[in-house]
Amino acid sequence: MSTFSLYLSSSKKSEKPDMRNLITASVFICIFLVACQSPEDKTKIPKTDSTSKSDQTKITTGITVPPAAIILKRKEIPILCYHQIRDWRPTDSKNARSYIVPVSAFREQLKMLADSGYHTILPDELYAYLTKGKNLPARSIMLTYDDTDLDQYTVALPEMKKYGFKGVFFIMTVSLGKPHYMSKEQVKELSDQGHAIGSHTWDHHNVKKYQGNDWIIQIEKPTHQLETITGRHMRYFAYPFGLWNKEAIPELKKRGFIAAFQLNEKRDENDPLYTIRRIIVPGSWSPATLNRWIVTF
Repeated sequence: MSTFSLYLSSSKKSEKPDMRNLITASVFICIFLVACQSPEDKTKIPKTDSTSKSDQTKITTGITVPPAAIILKRKEIPILCYHQIRDWRPTDSKNARSYIVPVSAFREQLKMLADSGYHTILPDELYAYLTKGKNLPARSIMLTYDDTDLDQYTVALPEMKKYGFKGVFFIMTVSLGKPHYMSKEQVKELSDQGHAIGSHTWDHHNVKKYQGNDWIIQIEKPTHQLETITGRHMRYFAYPFGLWNKEAIPELKKRGFIAAFQLNEKRDENDPLYTIRRIIVPGSWSPATLNRWIVTF
């Protein structure tokens, strides 16, 4: 308890303080209030109301970014999202086939991209473009792959090599080393070959439902595991199912992520870097259909 509080407590014991006590109390209060407003103490008062979004981002990630309005004005770069790359099976539902691209269709799509003069970029290049206005190659595009499926390594990687393309692989760590999924060694190889590795949670849990230790289980531990595997910092994140909420963004910032990818919803007007749009390429799309979507993105 402060000296001031002790004084008030003791003064209450006398129901009829004399004039001398009242004068003494008034003088003490004035001295106390002046002391509380000293320059040294004022510097300790956080100015939360005047902290801009850019300042908040710098505090959490260590990087200064321009106002959201500037980022939103830059032309969006088409970002394709792939999951499984394999031939359809009779047991695949209509909905599942939207996420499964047959091998021949995938090969035709990449050939179209190469023949049409598209250049693949990686997240660091996209980030520099969005935050600093750095130039990108003409017809830039990004290829991203979610969920650690083995066919991304056995099918997509050889096809990309044909054309000198690079991709971004968002890894779900619970599946590492399991049948039909990539191993730690294969993820390391992708990273060593110049492809980007990003975080995609531990077991694809919906970010909107996170409670308690979920941020540690789903984000922190998998991120540290990927950093150990690749020897590189994890700076980019992809939301499972493409689903995000505003509460997730400061949590990602606190954990060092500088950008995050959703699917095709509207970008957040305050944090567009954490709601970068992608689109899933359906297995039924022809190369011409894909190209039309890219041109009108």
